[in-house]
Amino acid sequence: MTATRRAGLGLLAAALLVAVAFAVPQFADWQVWPRAPRSMSDLAIPPLHGLWEPKWAGPGTLPAVVLALLGWRYAAGLAERLPWRRLLVTAYAAGLGWMLALALVDGESGLTRVLGSDVEYLPTAREVDDVGELLRTYVDRIPYSAAPDNWPTHVAGHPPLALLFFVGLVRVGLGGDLAAALVVVVLAATTAPLVLATLRVLGAEAAARRAAPFLVLAPAAVFMAVSADALFGAVAAAGLLCLALGATRWRGSGGSGGSTRAGVAWSALAGLLLGCCVMLSYGLGLLGFLAVAVLVLGRAWQPLPVAAGAALVVVLGFAAAGFAWWEAYPVLHDRYWEGIAADRPAAYWMWGNLAALLVCTGPLLGSGLALLGRDAFRHERVVVLLAGAALLAIAAADLSRMSKAEVERIWLPFVPWLMLTTALLPERWRRWGLGLQLVFALVVQHLLYTSW
Repeated sequence: MTATRRAGLGLLAAALLVAVAFAVPQFADWQVWPRAPRSMSDLAIPPLHGLWEPKWAGPGTLPAVVLALLGWRYAAGLAERLPWRRLLVTAYAAGLGWMLALALVDGESGLTRVLGSDVEYLPTAREVDDVGELLRTYVDRIPYSAAPDNWPTHVAGHPPLALLFFVGLVRVGLGGDLAAALVVVVLAATTAPLVLATLRVLGAEAAARRAAPFLVLAPAAVFMAVSADALFGAVAAAGLLCLALGATRWRGSGGSGGSTRAGVAWSALAGLLLGCCVMLSYGLGLLGFLAVAVLVLGRAWQPLPVAAGAALVVVLGFAAAGFAWWEAYPVLHDRYWEGIAADRPAAYWMWGNLAALLVCTGPLLGSGLALLGRDAFRHERVVVLLAGAALLAIAAADLSRMSKAEVERIWLPFVPWLMLTTALLPERWRRWGLGLQLVFALVVQHLLYTSW
């Protein structure tokens, strides 16, 4: 079967999955609880956590449309021609502009409403006056039985570093809804350049240039702009880039003391960042799949004990301060199943989650995944292994049943690595495929209240 035919079938399968996931709960009158009962509405739109809320235009509509047209016309050519450093700077600027424009379709509230919500981190962060006490009592406040002192949803559902990040913003005077949102967007926009840089370090610059427009202008920007999970994704991407640098420096040391020291330093920094990921989100332990893929591609295993040791320093440091990850997770598991998760039917969400992921990535991910195979592995080994590792992480998360619904946000850290499959698309698909993704992002932003 030709690559064009496989890509077409993948696109069709993705479109069908999304359509069925939206249609089945509506037409079968199947209550799948995409939102908590207190926020349920007749306008709920499973498999997304959002609501049906069409709008013709908003303050960000014109900038978003202009960026989409410019991206459709020029992005592929610029990605091929620009010197590497200028490409990374351009990718960052374009990604930041795309996220801000889409968020501002809803006006300033498109940036502020999420972080200001009472289930998010920021309101809790403003109340913290003793970090030591916070860590020592963190696990005790996870269960529902700790009411009225139990943590709100997002704080309870994550290790304390996520909350501590926002505590830090409050302490330095950036604790307002808008200020904190802008910090999140500015940091989240680094994800695409970091992923592209990782590909180049691993010897796949050509693939990075082909994937760049799809990565920077992905529909995921709709969900990234003010989501803490997008911030987690940026930290993960930085950690994996450092691990790639550690592996390649170590491999290329040839007995050189300087190169070996560089390999140790990059590997240690990778471990610290990936250890932070574990303390930001329980699900980010699944980054282990991507870390192994990076080491395989870097052809060096020496960074593994250094990175693992550095990550352990982070985890044990939190344990010494009062928060033990291994004690917290079982408590969170119990809270999760005492809540709405018990009502969300696995018979829907095991595949409905995948449809929500496709809304986040755009339907072209189906084409990219359909092109993964023996031929792609022979010619684009880096892309296949990284995207395959991300796919394994998604499969493990889905099968765990600890992320039924809301995965358009929860799985954001894995989305950029899946989007690398767009580097495999046939050449004649590139222009109209990017156009499809851009239109899809605009439609999602203008038709739905996404909750993020």
